[in-house]
Amino acid sequence: MTPVRAVKGMNDVLPAEARRWQQVEAAFRSTMERLGYGEVRTPYVEPTGLFVRTIGEATDVVEKEMYSFKHRDDELTLRPEGTAGAARAYVEHKVHNSEPITRWYYTGPMFRAERPQRGRYRQFSQVGAEVYGDAGPACDAEMIDALMRFLGDIGVPDAEVLLGSIGGPETRASYRDALVAALTPVASTLSEDSQRRLSTNPLRILDSKDPRDRAAVADVPKLDAHLSDADRAHFDGLRRHLDALGTPYTVDTSLVRGLDYYTRTLFEIRGAKDKLGAGSTLVGGGRYDGMVKELGGPDVPAIGFAAGLERLIIASDVAVAPATVDALVAPVGDGAVDAALVMGRDLRAAGVRCEVDARGASVKSMLRRANALGARVAIVVGERELAEGAVDVKDLASHSQVRVNIDKLASAVTETLARPATTESAS
Repeated sequence: MTPVRAVKGMNDVLPAEARRWQQVEAAFRSTMERLGYGEVRTPYVEPTGLFVRTIGEATDVVEKEMYSFKHRDDELTLRPEGTAGAARAYVEHKVHNSEPITRWYYTGPMFRAERPQRGRYRQFSQVGAEVYGDAGPACDAEMIDALMRFLGDIGVPDAEVLLGSIGGPETRASYRDALVAALTPVASTLSEDSQRRLSTNPLRILDSKDPRDRAAVADVPKLDAHLSDADRAHFDGLRRHLDALGTPYTVDTSLVRGLDYYTRTLFEIRGAKDKLGAGSTLVGGGRYDGMVKELGGPDVPAIGFAAGLERLIIASDVAVAPATVDALVAPVGDGAVDAALVMGRDLRAAGVRCEVDARGASVKSMLRRANALGARVAIVVGERELAEGAVDVKDLASHSQVRVNIDKLASAVTETLARPATTESAS
């Protein structure tokens, strides 16, 4: 019979690898909560129209990558990113009425029907955050600085910030016209996708990796020359705040993001090029000051970012302890299993990570399993010892063993775990 396999681009994460995920997620949660962000959890399925309105109908995500389906009379989509859903929740629950500034973070799976490659999958997990109600550049700078510190905490090497500004709606419209005017005479040299984008979403041509497009855009006008005075003042303020924080960055005037909702600040953080190669972008974000109003809410400014967990885990150098339990209870004989189950429960109540091996295996086999699990302690529960009200506690690091009264077991195990591990035999 042919075995059933996971859908292409949708991967299993087994426990040994999941511990690395947990470390990265815990570091992210800690970073965001120290900044005063609260966790938001939005549905995995949203109305298709939400993404068309916010991301943009002419973007690759909406045109090519969304998993959309019809359920009765509803057009629905598995969420391809987190910002649109968070903004929808902000508007739907009228959060602006209860607080002037809202700081949210999230973690969870996203879905895009794109070609799977290293660190980029069809079901992937993201961490991200959004701030509503603060239009100033200080908010942007604080977010970028916190992200750099988070990447440092998880051991991402060579992280660097690329910074740009796409301006407000007027700037974008002005630059769009200038870009179309510059590229129209050479349209026949562009890739097929970029020829189509020239009339639908010309700014996306700047982000193309096709050599034909890279050559064509080399001499086009730079976006920063079209910034309004207000846009330029915002960008200058952002740079000043980052300088004050000591956060290094590089201004990239060609920086664009793949979604239509961005305004003013754009940033990417790249790193770990030795591990990720050309696809070394780890974090992408920026302002989207018009989205809340576009979704029927008030005119509330916003900024956010997202980072793919798979890519962060590849890029990071997170040290994960091999131990999955602190202690293993090894009952010898059927008559010892009930007592072993009670001991396991009581040890867990005392804060000890504990597994009971009730397979009926030999003591040698159970001790091998204890070592494989990284356990520091093995508790051998024999029927004869139980009759005396005692068990044998083995310190697997020092290869020592003591007999302990059952009513003292929890304290004996916690004391052993508290001692530094040593491989020297006990005298």
